Amino acid sequence: MKLTASAALAAVLLVAACGGPQDRAASEQTPADPSATLHALFDEYFERDLEMNPITASFIGDYRYNDRMANTNSPEYRAAATAMDEEFLERLLAIDRQQLDYQDQLSYDLFRINREQSLEGDQFPSHLQPINQFYSLTSFFVQLGSGASAHPFKTVKDYDDFLSRADQFAVNVDQVITNMKEGMRKGIVQPRILMEKLVPQLESQFVDDPKDSSFYTPIRNMPDDFGDADRERLSAAYADKISNTIVPAYERLDNFIGDEYLAAARETVGLYALPSGEEWYAYLVRVRTTTDMTPDEIHQLGLDEVARLHDAIRGVMEEVGFEGSLKDFFEFVNTDEQFFFDDAEQLIQGYRDMTERISDLSKYLFEIFPNTAFEVRRVEPFRERSAPGGSYMAGTADGSRPGVFYANAYDLRARPNWAMESLFLHEAIPGHHFQIMLQRENESLPEFRRYGGFTAFSEGWGLYAESLGKELGVYTDPYQYFGSLNAELWRAIRLVVDTGIHAKGWTRQQVLDYMYANSAVAEARAVSEAERFMAIPGQALAYKVGQIKIRAIRDNAQVRLGDSFDVKDFHTQVLMDGAMPLSMLEAKIDRWIEARL
Repeated sequence: MKLTASAALAAVLLVAACGGPQDRAASEQTPADPSATLHALFDEYFERDLEMNPITASFIGDYRYNDRMANTNSPEYRAAATAMDEEFLERLLAIDRQQLDYQDQLSYDLFRINREQSLEGDQFPSHLQPINQFYSLTSFFVQLGSGASAHPFKTVKDYDDFLSRADQFAVNVDQVITNMKEGMRKGIVQPRILMEKLVPQLESQFVDDPKDSSFYTPIRNMPDDFGDADRERLSAAYADKISNTIVPAYERLDNFIGDEYLAAARETVGLYALPSGEEWYAYLVRVRTTTDMTPDEIHQLGLDEVARLHDAIRGVMEEVGFEGSLKDFFEFVNTDEQFFFDDAEQLIQGYRDMTERISDLSKYLFEIFPNTAFEVRRVEPFRERSAPGGSYMAGTADGSRPGVFYANAYDLRARPNWAMESLFLHEAIPGHHFQIMLQRENESLPEFRRYGGFTAFSEGWGLYAESLGKELGVYTDPYQYFGSLNAELWRAIRLVVDTGIHAKGWTRQQVLDYMYANSAVAEARAVSEAERFMAIPGQALAYKVGQIKIRAIRDNAQVRLGDSFDVKDFHTQVLMDGAMPLSMLEAKIDRWIEARL
């Protein structure tokens, strides 16, 4: 049996403790093994981090802390997190990197980057605007408490654990209000339009009868093997918790936003308008893209890619015999009845029907596959107005919870069927489900690498996966191929508008006008996407920057290896070691190429 690094270190210490004075003297003269020290450091950090972040533990299938919910916006938590980053960075730097093998050097570098980026980010007051319509504690908690997310509802303890979490959720809500009040005093507030969109999300949780609440769903779905006494006790406890703890927390936040915060919220929508906003955005650009590109460079890249993709779409127009301008074509694909479903379930079933077919086709380009199951679900009604067209929630490596592709069926006229194949490739197979679950299932990686991530790698891979459609044998319908080009175009537009919003002072209307003029996008999606970019600055840059780099790395490998290039092996090399900055991926693939020459 293979011992983990921490178990191996414990065994060494136990043996040493059993020895006599001569053994101890010898051991004191033996230098520590740098690799064992490194892995012990990783194991200790990961354990302490899980204890500090119980929700993270739940998501990876570690349920030891399921009765807890960290108050991550509190001064005490933030100080403890900073101290931990500083401690572990100092301990890491005391290890001689040159004495480590290649994989340990990769781990060393990734851990160092994570700690240094985290510490650099401490200077920016994200905790003073801790909630918006896109990423909100309140919407997340509905998913968690309804049984649709990481908190299990299989045992009596699971149910009792969530009651405890609900109490701590209320503490979190009050901390959010406290921090937002401090933000108001310091002029660090969210755009008004985003908070206006949050209000109906909060109010959707107001119920007079607790049995009408999403939080009562676990009671309705209670396992059959629960005894009568537990069923009665838990039913009463959940009704009480919903009425007297959970709903009042939503009401407090809703009242605060309506009575105080909206009046102080800003009309501007870009990060540039906040104190140190330009530096804050530049930091986020570096972190999200894992490059040193400036906002101006990314903006120009976006403009160039938009022009290139427009030309590619004109090629599809010629193939299908469409006569008219690019704008006319966009209008046609956005309005013609052949491109839309009449019923939301048809859309969801359409994605489910793709699973087996695309899984089979993936065998042409891949040689490693995740073991974790996968399923398609519809985005819940309470968050569908602000949710993206699709998203992925990772499963657990032990298979107890599947990976989930959430498809948005809100406003079917904004969900044309020509967009489906590319979205499935991105979110599911061979996109996020492959990349994330192969990483999580790889037990040879340190835990922080199995469960960590870099946005440019993961989203770059998702968009690269879309580009594999014709190689896989999908996009056989020219309109589906148009859908892939339009999806790629959308990511290029993101480069333009994200930098426009946060570095160039663009208004919300300027963003929408640019979207409508340059893509086939319906109003509902354009609005939700524009407001998403306002809510999470820089995140939208990761897709295109990452895809372009991964494609360039592949092109270089094909040129250098010629006939010996194996696309399956290449994809294995990209995915096998998990997410990393793009420059590290390039260096890793260069090393692989050199070994094959």
